[in-house]
Amino acid sequence: MPGIGQKHYDLNGNCQDAYQAIIQLRLEEGSRLLEAEKKRDPNNLIPYFLDNYIDFFQLFFNEDAAQYAAWKGRLDRRLELMSEGPESSPFNLFTRSVIHFQWAAIKIKFGDNWDAAWDFRRSFLQSRECLKAFPAFLPATMLTGTMEVVAGTIPDGYKWLSSLLGIKGNVLGGMQKLGHFFSGDDAFAKLYRDEALFYYLYLQFYIQNKHEEVFTFIRQHQLDVRNNHLFTYLYANLCLNDQRSALAQQIIRQMNPSPAYLDMPVWDMEMGYACLNHLEPDAAFYLERFLHRFKGQFYVKDVLQKLSWYYYLKGETSRADSCRVLVLQKGTAEADADRQAIKEARSGKWPNKALLKARLLTDGGYYPEALQGLQGMSSANFVDPVDRCEYAYRLGRIYDGLGKEDEAVGAYTTTIGTGMQLKEYYAARAALQAGYIYERRGDKPRAIAFFEQCLGMKDHDYKNSLDQRAKAGIARCKGE
Repeated sequence: MPGIGQKHYDLNGNCQDAYQAIIQLRLEEGSRLLEAEKKRDPNNLIPYFLDNYIDFFQLFFNEDAAQYAAWKGRLDRRLELMSEGPESSPFNLFTRSVIHFQWAAIKIKFGDNWDAAWDFRRSFLQSRECLKAFPAFLPATMLTGTMEVVAGTIPDGYKWLSSLLGIKGNVLGGMQKLGHFFSGDDAFAKLYRDEALFYYLYLQFYIQNKHEEVFTFIRQHQLDVRNNHLFTYLYANLCLNDQRSALAQQIIRQMNPSPAYLDMPVWDMEMGYACLNHLEPDAAFYLERFLHRFKGQFYVKDVLQKLSWYYYLKGETSRADSCRVLVLQKGTAEADADRQAIKEARSGKWPNKALLKARLLTDGGYYPEALQGLQGMSSANFVDPVDRCEYAYRLGRIYDGLGKEDEAVGAYTTTIGTGMQLKEYYAARAALQAGYIYERRGDKPRAIAFFEQCLGMKDHDYKNSLDQRAKAGIARCKGE
């Protein structure tokens, strides 16, 4: 027991209830429970640690610049407070590691990338130190494993940074650590299970490329995607990125609508994307409401581009042009999708309507409709070399979605041959997708060859994100 007046870490029942509310994005309820615990035991540091989760979720999802400016000073104060607890407790290192980790993610959102890198490094080192000193403390395993996977797939464009910071990752080792966490049966493993699942499923999906396994896991374990809004966000986001727009719409519509949860404009963005992917008229309503309510910068250009496409396909040229002008004026260019939106807006060219419809329908998982829209066409229908390349790529993605792998590989190979010298992403993504097909077939040498071909293409759209996926694919095939 701590002495009278001594700072300590007591993750008691009150704090656990607060944490569970916060991790489900019921932030006001979590805050009330933490304030009550602070009054009951002013020397317990855990409520002040969990305050950081509340700040993190608000800043990460809603990106309010005024809040960020007002709250930035909380980082150093919380770190100093956490260091006042006993060094004999794993929470001395763990709490500080989590705080650094969360602020690294926040700072990326607000463009403070250099500071974010240093926070990530501090989190990485503190988490490893915690795991080394307290190997039985499973929450440190969760955090260390997650960061090792992320560090193991840093794109070449940022290699100088990871080298400078002294960060070395390992995808296989990191995933094994996360697997070890889930095999644990102690109280901490159970408490942190939802947070760990969030990391684990994202990494399984994006880094391990195990899409079906992730969706099967969500169904079999009956994750509460209605009442846990963090899981709602996870599931809807993964659906959008796996060509399952209809399911994404269903998930968002069925989530608990209570005002007790964090109000997030991101739901409108996701619904807008899902509707646009089926060429539904509701898309404009959701995308415009997102732009009206969202105070952040990430993906604003991408949303404006999607809105311009909506009006362009409807024949409302003036509204499409207005959105395109705003692409150059609003938001930031931190994300690959935002940079691509700028490039298209500056080009002055509009996409071919047949190819754009095929793209959106394919992104939504509506493959038969996408294929029907391209019937009767061939590469001869397109004069522009970029359009010819995109036509082959769109066919590849459609055949891929329909399970026609041989036809998909043929189309991807054509895309690579016609697009390697273009600035567009089609050839690089085609190489990545062909790699995935051969990886699924167990032909690892050919998969690696395609992944390396993807990595070898220079100066194209989505370079960093595609390189990261290709690197992860090579690591998987080599068992690293």
